[in-house]
Amino acid sequence: MGFFDFGTIFFLIAAVVIFFQLRNVLGRRTGSERPPFDPYTAARTGDKDAAQKPENVVSLPRKRLPGEPAAPDAYAAIDAFAKPDTDLNKGLRTIKDNDPSFDPKGFVDGAKLAYEMIVMAYADGDRKTLKNLLSREVFDGFVAAIGEREAKSEKIQSSFVGIDKADIVSAEMKGGEAHVTLRIISELISATRDKAGTVIDGDPETVAEVKDVWTFARDTRSRDPNWKLVATEEED
Repeated sequence: MGFFDFGTIFFLIAAVVIFFQLRNVLGRRTGSERPPFDPYTAARTGDKDAAQKPENVVSLPRKRLPGEPAAPDAYAAIDAFAKPDTDLNKGLRTIKDNDPSFDPKGFVDGAKLAYEMIVMAYADGDRKTLKNLLSREVFDGFVAAIGEREAKSEKIQSSFVGIDKADIVSAEMKGGEAHVTLRIISELISATRDKAGTVIDGDPETVAEVKDVWTFARDTRSRDPNWKLVATEEED
């Protein structure tokens, strides 16, 4: 004991006590412990425990396989919207086969909102809004018209009154893209003014009836649920 004083002995005893306390609290590794949970690895390898938990499962509508019979009520909304055995009904059914979430009534409601947004964005020269709602080809055409108008210092004064009618007139699949065409009748107050403020087109006091035939499309193979305007035609 000549090499140890009382303080050294005290600290040695304290270290031994602390070691055994930690061992009791933390335990020892036996080789059978479960590895730490990695959500990214589990997602890739299909962790069984994660798969068994309902909160880890999200059911998504899937595309019907060729030859697989449709559910009895799969086309109920379409048959209520378009008369069975018509070309329109068949086209809508084809889109439904490729996009189980498609609902014709919901589509029309969304198209009406998009129509108003596009008409007003064009009048205001709002390129950012138009870019999100139009196909590249249609966007380029709209932007060119806006640029020509701005070069002449002309401005459109518009007030959207409402949509009187919006009907789907055709529907079809083109490859993996769903195309739906609507005939839209709306009411709009619109006038174009030149640099001096003089009205050169339209009437700022009169509600005009506008008839358009617009086609919207969406790639059913994409996770993007948004439809875009791909063609426009003004009906006489």
